[in-house]
Amino acid sequence: MYRRPSKKQQLIRRSLVLVVMVVSVLVIVASVTLFILGYRLDSINGQLQQGALVQFNSQPTGGRISVDGTPINDRTPAKRSLLSGSHSFTVERDGYRPWTKSLNLAAGTLAWLDYIRLIPIDLQREVIEIYPVATDMKAAPNLRTLLVQTDKAEPSFQLVDISAPTVSSQTLVLPENLYTADSDSSSHLFTLDAWDAGSRYVLVQHQSSGVSEWIVMDTEDISESVNITQLLSIELSDLQFSGTSGNILYGLTDGALRKLDISNETISRALVQGVESFNMYQTSTLTYIGVDPEDKAQRVAGLYKDGDAQPYVLAEAPLNTSLQIATTRHYNDDYVAVAEGADVTILKGRYPSSVNDTTSLQVFAEFTAPRSVDRISFSPEGDFLLAEAGKAFMSFEVEYERLTSSVVNTSQETVQPLRWLDQAYVWSVYEGRLSIREFDGTNGNVIMPALRGFDATLSQNGRYLYAMTQNSSDEYQLERTTLILQ
Repeated sequence: MYRRPSKKQQLIRRSLVLVVMVVSVLVIVASVTLFILGYRLDSINGQLQQGALVQFNSQPTGGRISVDGTPINDRTPAKRSLLSGSHSFTVERDGYRPWTKSLNLAAGTLAWLDYIRLIPIDLQREVIEIYPVATDMKAAPNLRTLLVQTDKAEPSFQLVDISAPTVSSQTLVLPENLYTADSDSSSHLFTLDAWDAGSRYVLVQHQSSGVSEWIVMDTEDISESVNITQLLSIELSDLQFSGTSGNILYGLTDGALRKLDISNETISRALVQGVESFNMYQTSTLTYIGVDPEDKAQRVAGLYKDGDAQPYVLAEAPLNTSLQIATTRHYNDDYVAVAEGADVTILKGRYPSSVNDTTSLQVFAEFTAPRSVDRISFSPEGDFLLAEAGKAFMSFEVEYERLTSSVVNTSQETVQPLRWLDQAYVWSVYEGRLSIREFDGTNGNVIMPALRGFDATLSQNGRYLYAMTQNSSDEYQLERTTLILQ
C-alpha cells in the first residue's frame, strides 16, 4: 500500500536531487573549461595534461592532415588539440607533394600552421611574353602588376597586368621633357628602383653625361610623372616612398636624410646626419646605418620617426664592424632587430619618444650567427626574422621565440639575398633555378628556371608564380608556373 512520504522525506529527496544537479553542472562546466584550456587525458599514464591547440590551413585548401603518422578526420582549414611535446605533421592532397613539419608544442599554446603551401607534383609552365632583350623586372606590392624594362637606354617600359588568367600589357614611355636631354641617346641610362606601397608610382633613376636625376613615374597617368631632381633642385643618392600618395618621399643627399614633399615643392631640414643607408617602414618610421657625427670612428644604427626632433641611436660599433637594422610591428608591439657583426639583438616594446627614452624598447631575444650577418629582414606581417650570413641563414619566430638554422645548398660562391614571397615563404635563384622554402628552411622546392637580377612574384590569388627566363635563342621569356591546379 502506497504511503505518501512525509514532508521531511520530500525535503531530503529534493535536497539530494538539487545537490546532484549542482554537482553535475559543476562537473560539466569544469570539464568544458578544462577542454577549452586544452587539457586532455593522456591514455598512456592516465593523467590529465594541458595540451596545445594547432590551427591548420593550406593553399590550396582541402589537404588531408596526419599527426604523428595518424590521419585525423579533418581537412584544411582545421584545428586540433594535442598533448604538449614533440609532434610531426603531414598535409597531403591528390596531385601535390606532401608537406611535413615537426614541432615541439608547449602546453597551453596556440600554434599556427596556416601558411602551408602545397606544391604540385607536376609543375605546369607557360610562356606569357617574349622579349628580344630584357634588363629588369619589378613586381608591384599588390601582386597585380609587373614592370618590365627591355632597354636601359630607352625611357620605355612594359606594364604587365597579371591580375587575371589572361595577361595583358601596355607600353609606358616617359615624356622627353621629363628628363635632361642629350644629343647622344646611347648615353642615357634609365634604372628601375622601386614601387610605392600603393602600387601606382615607380621611382626611376636617369643618368646621362654626368647628370643624375630621380623621376616619380605615374603608371596610371604617365603625363603626371615628376622629375624630383629638377623640381626641387636637389641631388640625391637614394630616395624612397612614404605612403601611397606618390608625393611624400625621404631622400639622402650628402649623407643627410631629408623629407621631400612634391605637391608643396618643399625640402625639410637635415633629419639625420652621416647616413650611409636607410629603409622606410610603413609611412613614418625609418631605420638607418650611418657614421656618428660626433665620433667618425663609430658606425651607428638608429631609428627616426616623422616629427621627431632627433634620431634615436640603438647601436654603435667600430667602422670595420658590419651593422644591420630592421624593424616591424607585430600584435601591437614594435620590434627592432640589430645585427652587430655576427651578434643579433631583437628589441621589443614601443618606439622611443625621445633620445632620452631608454625604457620603451627592451631586449627580447639574442642569438649569434655562424659569421658576420649580411642582411636581416622581418617577414611582411612581422612573424619571422631572417638573418642571412653567406649561405647560412637563421630564422627567429617572434611569437614562439623559436630559433632555427639552415643553409642554402648551392655551388655558387656568391649568394643571392633571400626575398619574401609571402608571409612565410622566401625565394631565391641559384644555378638558374628558382626555389622557394619556408622561413626556417624546411619544405624547399625548385619551381622553375629563372634569371638572377629579375624579380619573381606570386599572382594575387596565389595560383601562379611569375619569373623571367631565357630560351635557347637567347630571347627573354616572362613565364609562369601554376601552383594551384584547377
